[in-house]
Amino acid sequence: MAVYTHGHHDSVLRSHNTRTVANSAAYLEPLLSADAHLLDVGAGPGTITVDFASRVGRVTATEINADALSLSQTLAAERGATNIDFSVEDVHALSFADGSFDIVHAHQVLQHVGDPVQALREMRRVTRPGGTVAVRDADYAGFIWFPLLPELDEWLRLYREAARANGGEPDAGRRLLAWARAAGFTDITATASTWCYATPTEREWWGGMWADRILESALARQLTASGMATDADLRRISDAWRAWAADGDGWYLVPHGEILCRV
Repeated sequence: MAVYTHGHHDSVLRSHNTRTVANSAAYLEPLLSADAHLLDVGAGPGTITVDFASRVGRVTATEINADALSLSQTLAAERGATNIDFSVEDVHALSFADGSFDIVHAHQVLQHVGDPVQALREMRRVTRPGGTVAVRDADYAGFIWFPLLPELDEWLRLYREAARANGGEPDAGRRLLAWARAAGFTDITATASTWCYATPTEREWWGGMWADRILESALARQLTASGMATDADLRRISDAWRAWAADGDGWYLVPHGEILCRV
């Protein structure tokens, strides 16, 4: 099992709470139907999960432990979504019967698991014949930005080192097609999409979120405890994030790989 690099600090959830079907699963949207039963693997705070619940017949949401699952349970209750079931699951060994779901979805999950090919095998197993496995993951090595601040290069290097030390693969997006083929899928549509932050509001949000995250999240604790970085290093990187956010020329692109796999 890999360790979840980000953790669930407020600075992390501020990012995850903005995710919807439209901005994070548009590639899957045409396949959603009112009678579908969808499995959402790694539901996180549940914003995509609850959005799915308004578009399909039933959703089953999973997380690796009860504390993580409680985030989506709380949001579902707040939004009045009554067609969502919840289950603590390990994606490498799902408890569901073969062919239980019409759609199995995972967003920003495979980059954090110990064996993404086995995870995809399990997602395939629990999908009915004719159903779809849908996965989207970021690719950190493909992140690009302007202005070219050396502290952001340092941030990216540290993040990728920390993620790999935790057993994950931060450059997952480019590997999704290969992983799906290794898992036994033969009918695969591979695409890509991006998030882009360039307006003053977007820069303030993205840069401010990472400025806090590099100081306060599980990633920050890992970097200092492991000796990868000092507190002073992290403060310097945090200041650079705020400088980027304040720059009128600031622009940031986050690429994602996507796969739709027909079972």
